[in-house]
Amino acid sequence: MNENVIFSINGPVIRVKDTSTFSMLEMVFVGHKKLLGEVIEISKKFTTIQVYERTVNLKPGEPVLSTKEAISLTLGPGIINNIFDGIERPLKSIAKESGAFIPIGSNVDPLSIDKEWDVTFKIKIGDYVTFGDIYGVIPETKIIEHRLMVPKGVDGQVVEVVLDGLYRLYDVVAVIKDKFDVLHELTLCQRWPIKTPRPVAERIQTTTPLITGQRIIDTLFPIAKGGTAAIPGGFGSGKTMMQHQIAKWCDADIIIYVGCGERGNEITHALDEFSTLVDPKSGDLLIERTVLIANTSNMPVAAREASIYTGITIAEYFRDMGYHVAVIADSTSRWAEALREISGRLEEMPAEEGFPPYLSTRLSQFYERAGYVKTLNELTGSITIIGAISPQGADFSEPVTQNTKRFVHCFWALDKQLAYNRHYPAINWLQSYSEYIQSLVKWYNRNVDINFLDNRQKFIALLAEEDKLMEIVKLIGSDLLPDHQKLIIETGKLIRTGFLQQDAFHKEDTFVPLDKQSKMMEIILYLHDQSLKVLQSGVAFRMITNTNIFSDLSKMRYKIANDELELFDNYLKKIDTALAGVR
Repeated sequence: MNENVIFSINGPVIRVKDTSTFSMLEMVFVGHKKLLGEVIEISKKFTTIQVYERTVNLKPGEPVLSTKEAISLTLGPGIINNIFDGIERPLKSIAKESGAFIPIGSNVDPLSIDKEWDVTFKIKIGDYVTFGDIYGVIPETKIIEHRLMVPKGVDGQVVEVVLDGLYRLYDVVAVIKDKFDVLHELTLCQRWPIKTPRPVAERIQTTTPLITGQRIIDTLFPIAKGGTAAIPGGFGSGKTMMQHQIAKWCDADIIIYVGCGERGNEITHALDEFSTLVDPKSGDLLIERTVLIANTSNMPVAAREASIYTGITIAEYFRDMGYHVAVIADSTSRWAEALREISGRLEEMPAEEGFPPYLSTRLSQFYERAGYVKTLNELTGSITIIGAISPQGADFSEPVTQNTKRFVHCFWALDKQLAYNRHYPAINWLQSYSEYIQSLVKWYNRNVDINFLDNRQKFIALLAEEDKLMEIVKLIGSDLLPDHQKLIIETGKLIRTGFLQQDAFHKEDTFVPLDKQSKMMEIILYLHDQSLKVLQSGVAFRMITNTNIFSDLSKMRYKIANDELELFDNYLKKIDTALAGVR
């Protein structure tokens, strides 16, 4: 009889009494149905285990089995164009076997063991290989080449290697002999513990932006490849829509979308969109370079924590192949709520608003796995992490938002009032910031326009000045303002409605290249500067507004296609003609 049996059950937390079998963070199987669990606390009397599946019908006295390894993922071909739950169970395969709901103790291989992959090998007998070296490549999808890497702990000479051809996931394709004459077999997959970051050769300062095609991000608050960003916003402020836009249009090679505690209909919407949307980079479907991890709000709460680590571990695996990966986490607030619930069941001392005192540590461990790196196989890759936050009542002073701000360098604060006014993306330009500007200066000067960042600064100054003036207008009205201040208000309105606002459903406005963004900035600032000169010559401001030139410019984002930038010269002529008529 197994000596390790369940002593008590408290939701997803179980205890085993009087045992010294287990070690911290060890993966275990709980009960007759072998539910997946993890050891999270060991004392002299009790070992506490967190179960990542539903504990319905679990009873005291059922066995708990040790595995002597940490919770790990199977990493290999078949990850791309797949959808997993928080502990890497393939939902498509489970749906075929069991229907719409995941059965308790479901034991389905995360990757197909029967599918044959066309492997081209990069090694030969006599070669010396070490951890991280690429020994074969597989065309996993039409877009992504899967690069097989030597797993950790393998270091030696190739003594056997098969011919190029079709092989299954667990077929032995090479044998390595180490310095102790121990033989190691290589297959098409490897295992990696989800809470252990994969090592890199060097971390590199990032000097390249992640281009999203969203003007307010790329122009005012850019994020670097390998950077981190937070998207805080109350219910209905457009967090999920914004993350979908970034996932669809950013220039990352691979997208990892983690739906952590999200509503099932939102995950379904993302899956449907990615399955039908044509990837602008390749012309194939976007799902061909996307991995979805779905841990919806009706799934076990403990698996929310695992879903975040599952996503970042998969991202590190593809980063080590030399890819640029974007991890979209929606939302870290529900992940933090899962920590709070588990902490409560463990009877730990709560900190602010009931969250555990180690909340900031867990957040830092997640966000610090981002970065632009030189890999062990001499390639370069990056992981960019963009996490949504759902503060209750849109209160940005709550613990998750405040602790996240300590570890991210981009803060895109969503404004519920802007969303109500149908201004999307509803990013508040006064509360948001990016700390990557200085490291991106050379890239913008070299690849866009040497005046781009100067024009950006002018935009920010005009928006800040407009906000101050609008406070005065609320008190005394706009009629008493001098004309040059009226011009600032009108230019600020043009920037807001004609530049920062963007239509996700318009073919020319859903994605805007940086060259077009730069031209739009130049046109708006040219209008402002020329109008100021006209005012200084004694012309009344109402004469300028009567030309309708401001309203005309607010529509240029629709009227000029992304590949017709030469048409912006027509707007320069329009401005000159309109202002010449009022002098």
